Amino acid sequence: MNLELKGKKALVTGSTRGIGRAIVECLADEGVDVAICSRNAEDVRKTIAALEVKGITAIGQAVDVCDGDAYKTWIQASAKELGGLDIFVANVTGSGGEGEQSWRNHFDADVMGTVRGCEVSLPYLKASDTGAIVVISSIVAVETFLTPSAYNAFKAAIINYAKHLSQQVGAEGIRVNSISPGATYHAGGVWESIESDNPALYQKTLAQIPLGRMGAPEEIAKAVVFLASPASSYTSGTNLIVDGGYTRGVQY
Repeated sequence: MNLELKGKKALVTGSTRGIGRAIVECLADEGVDVAICSRNAEDVRKTIAALEVKGITAIGQAVDVCDGDAYKTWIQASAKELGGLDIFVANVTGSGGEGEQSWRNHFDADVMGTVRGCEVSLPYLKASDTGAIVVISSIVAVETFLTPSAYNAFKAAIINYAKHLSQQVGAEGIRVNSISPGATYHAGGVWESIESDNPALYQKTLAQIPLGRMGAPEEIAKAVVFLASPASSYTSGTNLIVDGGYTRGVQY
């Protein structure tokens, strides 16, 4: 299938490792010029070098999406340097913490990182003939998992936000969708830590996945890139679950 992405311009937050890194790799493979960010400048540098080998333009900067002013300035500067923006992917998630601090961290990163990114990107996406936003949520937004937590609650919030935003900007030709990945295993990721530190939880979760394994970042990335592409031009306002069959709810 031709995704019709060659020459498009994309901005992806939290894009130097895990799912975010896989997304920009997949976009670059399709000929998309990309802007990336991470809080670690060296990770940004290494990722840009790897992407440029693919023959596309890759730019990036160390940015904390919780720093609203710096984040907005980076998006505007990146869109200008790329020569426009066709795709915005909100991928950053909070770093946790305990008690009320956890709720503040996740609100700032997951909710406001998504909202600010969408709002600042919209003028550029309106100028595109294929403007698309993809918000990365999680199956914990639609399925009970462990205990009440900020991560679960705010991942649900951004699905709600994406759906409402899709209704508001659809008439301007911008599509908005969210993706809810299931357990995704990669080096340095949360499930690698759980496998080591809490093997009982790891094995319990694995046993509940009908496909019998956890996902790879590349499998999530391919779904993201498809939703962001003109090949998915009539899809907007949906939340795509990519979880190997883990969730039990039926989507009518």
